[in-house]
Amino acid sequence: MNISPVFLSIGGNRNPAAADWDDGGLQLLAFGADNSIALWDPQDTQLQGVQAILHGHTKPVNAVKFFFTQHSDFSILLSGAADHALRLWRIRRAASISFECCKTVEAHSSPITRIATLPGSDVFVTGASDGTVKVWNLIHDSDFTSLDLQVLQTITLSPKYFPLNLALAILDGTSMVLAIAGTCSTIQIFVSNENNFALAATLSGHEGWIRALAFTRENPSTDSDLLLASASQDKYIRLWRFHRGDGLPAASSALNDPSLGSLNKSLSNKVHWVNTANSKHSVTFEALLLGHEDWIYTASWRHRGGKLQLLSTSEDNSLAIWESDASSGVWICSTRLGEISAQKGSTSATGSAGGFWIGLWSPDGDSVVSLGRTGSWRKWTFSKTEDMWTQRVAITGHVREVKSACWSRDGSYLLTTGSDQTTRLFSQWKSHGTDGSWHEFSRPQIHGYDLNCIDVVSNSQFISGADEKLLRVFDEPKGVAEMLNKLCAIENPIVAELPDAANIPVLGLSNKAIQSISDDHPVEGEQDESQAIDPSSILRKSTVDLGHPPFEDHLARHLLWPETEKLYGHGYEISAVAVSRDGKLVATACRASSLDHAVIRLYDTVDWLEVKQPLKAHSLTVTALQFSNDDKYLLSVGRDRQWVVWERNSGSCQYELKYANPKGHTRMILSGAWTPLALPTFLTAGRDKSIKIWQISGSEVLLKDTINANAAVTAVACGNLLPSAHFTFAFGTESGQIGVGSTADGSSGKAEVTIVGSTISPAKAVNQIAWRPDRDVNEQQILVVSDDSSVRIYAIAML
Repeated sequence: MNISPVFLSIGGNRNPAAADWDDGGLQLLAFGADNSIALWDPQDTQLQGVQAILHGHTKPVNAVKFFFTQHSDFSILLSGAADHALRLWRIRRAASISFECCKTVEAHSSPITRIATLPGSDVFVTGASDGTVKVWNLIHDSDFTSLDLQVLQTITLSPKYFPLNLALAILDGTSMVLAIAGTCSTIQIFVSNENNFALAATLSGHEGWIRALAFTRENPSTDSDLLLASASQDKYIRLWRFHRGDGLPAASSALNDPSLGSLNKSLSNKVHWVNTANSKHSVTFEALLLGHEDWIYTASWRHRGGKLQLLSTSEDNSLAIWESDASSGVWICSTRLGEISAQKGSTSATGSAGGFWIGLWSPDGDSVVSLGRTGSWRKWTFSKTEDMWTQRVAITGHVREVKSACWSRDGSYLLTTGSDQTTRLFSQWKSHGTDGSWHEFSRPQIHGYDLNCIDVVSNSQFISGADEKLLRVFDEPKGVAEMLNKLCAIENPIVAELPDAANIPVLGLSNKAIQSISDDHPVEGEQDESQAIDPSSILRKSTVDLGHPPFEDHLARHLLWPETEKLYGHGYEISAVAVSRDGKLVATACRASSLDHAVIRLYDTVDWLEVKQPLKAHSLTVTALQFSNDDKYLLSVGRDRQWVVWERNSGSCQYELKYANPKGHTRMILSGAWTPLALPTFLTAGRDKSIKIWQISGSEVLLKDTINANAAVTAVACGNLLPSAHFTFAFGTESGQIGVGSTADGSSGKAEVTIVGSTISPAKAVNQIAWRPDRDVNEQQILVVSDDSSVRIYAIAML
């Protein structure tokens, strides 16, 4: 079998240092995603999304930075993580992205928090929460085939604080300047003498921790003054000027800005002098930038169209682009992007709060991207003809473990759910032909509890179970159905019967159905403030009438699914759910440590009443449930090491114990699946690193084959029946390895397994695998979700 990735989705880490856009090289954007690093090309016209995920770190990635190579056929990337390690990567692009980790160094004794590089120099610096900053030299040959790292100096920060930001710049022909700031309100300026940095000045003025530092030249000339921007949790950005010579620069007129008001008293124009071997520089306060209403996380410079501009991102849900007014010299906010904090319909439950953590310029300066609290990227591009910034389609992904996933009945879309308390719907945008690009089209559920399991009842209804001990049933709203029909060619024959849309009431957990109204329809009470209605209880039809996949703003607020039922009965967190093949029954289970709670409950999907009595056999948590292809049998497997097959009473919804094996595996069983064979055959997978194939034969169940894996098997699923009478299956392990195989009727030793390459496999345990229904046997696809917060689709071609 030939196995290749079709789609990757993963959310970004909420760390301002955890992303970088390569100015030279391959012009890719790299961002930390859990313990991995995702590579994305925001300028890709085909919108393929994440192109590769780099594994290696064992804890969350805090900092990534591209090294300036100016080679267009490869990139060099530096990454630092909470595992104390600094890793050096070489990335190439041919038919697809390939990468290798060239070097791993653990020089710091605590998590690395920041990396800063310097264009045109082999020197870079790293900061860590051990209170030190290390100066490094990247040793390489001309084409970067040979790479090594060397520590040149260790700077112990005194008084001790944690470096949250570093910035490097060339000061003169022989010296560099290093700015360090973090968990204190001052900025320390270090100047180098033959690569040995010494403290030269301490800049004060901020009143909170400093989150961002960035150097630039005032104009492209190397002789122009050096500017340093510093942004803080005190909501202000300060600009500092480094001026060469014995004289002082012309006093900044920005200090006379009347908008500064009473702040003027706290603005000091004290001069700091820093000396190098060849020159003398004055450091003076230049300007105070006011406008953000909350903590500022990032600041980055760019020369655009003859102007020097500064991009900043803040907790107040906005990006700001600042520039100096040509006539007065006062720094003003020329563009503000993002969410307006008072936007109608925002509630904390729908993820509108949390701010923007990262802001990056594109290499050409005509696009900016930002990462928000929900792990999703936003992108804006400047249109010169319209002279305005417009939002473009970007990428989204889960930010915690993805616990469960399933395909719709016809395989037209997929649903995923997990510990970030969201359920997401992905499908293919058909704008680029039949095999369109994959995007998130709806976020049906934004919840207050971690979500554990999901299954579809029909093409427009699903059920999910969470840590809150109950299950919820959701119906597709008309707005989402019409969008999927328009953009993905997914038809819903009952669209007229569906509710319009949904919202979460303030302080609520249940998605309520709401009506959508036309744009010219007046809202009752809109004119009278005393009669004003909750703006989140209405939705304008144009809001979800989109010609492109929805932006994060839509997903987080307007594309919920209304909840129609709650299923009660279980006493602990829901662990498994399965819907019968005919869609008429739902089987559920919860976490349990006793026989009384380790029961399987059945509900019919017509009136959503429980089918009595609960099925009792297991003594510990039931980990997986699945109905056979004809619904005659229900398979359950559990942590008590046993599997149970329940048989349906003819003509009723009742199931009763038919077969059981209390010692089916030597360790707990974590997954089970029915095969498409005519003879009832099923697979079980467990912590004993094996997959077993069982076949029902009369009054007994025979073990037909055992397939061994190199780690605990956490997920197994069966695919189609092949023309050769073989059936396909796939399994995933605790280490993230995926195997895809085929076998006949389970004859001993006849299974052929292909292991997916480690570079395209998940980095952590696989939680669920699902084969895409209604696919040609030669073009099969599997959906894989994992603890590394990734969602992956693989294409499987039979050789």
